[in-house]
Amino acid sequence: MSDPNKKNRKNEGFIGNPPIPTPATSSGIEIPKVLTPENDENAPLPGQYPFTRGVFEDGYRGRLWTFRQYSGFGSAEDTNKRFRWLLDQGQTGLSVALDLPTQCGYDPTNPIAAPEVGKVGVSISNLSEMELLFDGIDLSKISTSFTINGTAAIIYAMYLACADKLGVPRAKLTGTIQNDILKEYVARGTWIFPVKPSMRLTSDVLIFANQQSPRFNAISVAGAHVRDAGSSAVEELGYTLANGLAYVEELKQRGGDIKLLAQRLSFFFYVHMDFFEEICKFRAARRLWAKLLKSRYGITNEKSLRLRFGVVCGGSSLVAPPTPK
Repeated sequence: MSDPNKKNRKNEGFIGNPPIPTPATSSGIEIPKVLTPENDENAPLPGQYPFTRGVFEDGYRGRLWTFRQYSGFGSAEDTNKRFRWLLDQGQTGLSVALDLPTQCGYDPTNPIAAPEVGKVGVSISNLSEMELLFDGIDLSKISTSFTINGTAAIIYAMYLACADKLGVPRAKLTGTIQNDILKEYVARGTWIFPVKPSMRLTSDVLIFANQQSPRFNAISVAGAHVRDAGSSAVEELGYTLANGLAYVEELKQRGGDIKLLAQRLSFFFYVHMDFFEEICKFRAARRLWAKLLKSRYGITNEKSLRLRFGVVCGGSSLVAPPTPK
């Protein structure tokens, strides 16, 4: 029996089934048919420079990563109840979502801010609200992450003041404040001041935090928002490492000890749906960061060369699958 479509296929330049397109990642990188040991450039074991396969020798078997759900809404009292409930369910850290007026430095009574108060995050405009947010929570035992950039210095100062009032030594505080202003100009838009003053403020926070709360990460260089703004995995990595190097350079110009400060730099990436591309992205990120710090700044201390990062499921990937035709 003849194939009714054969004539059309001949007209298209081939006979039989159409050619299978070359498989590629979402970044357009061609996927090889097979990988051999030579393809990994003889990557060393985990925990060994340049940390391609991980910064810890035993992965996370020695100590599990922190589990925290990004949460915050309404008033400080509302979010405090949520935090307590999450901790009761086994969460091991807190990730504070702050509303847009807080992120952009608006007083919640400002008519421009009023419609957004308590939406997409909790409203924190003064120290009393910060104290209510953490009422009954032991800050010496809980790691706290703040997703805040334009007003990061203010939120961090209030967090320190809150810990002081609770009698928690600053040296015991753990967690992260995002404080990555460059990605706001690139992708997200919640910047307040021009670039140079913003970079100076970010650096001031880093230097101060390294002295006052050395276990607290005073920056989380974020590729996540660049990815959600439409970049590929490759572009996300490129922007993030470039921003990271810009902070290191700023710290160097300010006379900071970059070998010491590099130990407190942390990063934040999104994980999208291409499983293997994401693994390659993280491996490339660790390898590139270690080599760049070593070659450009002469850093040899392995603890300073480790790229430490957290991950979250990519926001733009959380869509319904296309309906089959």
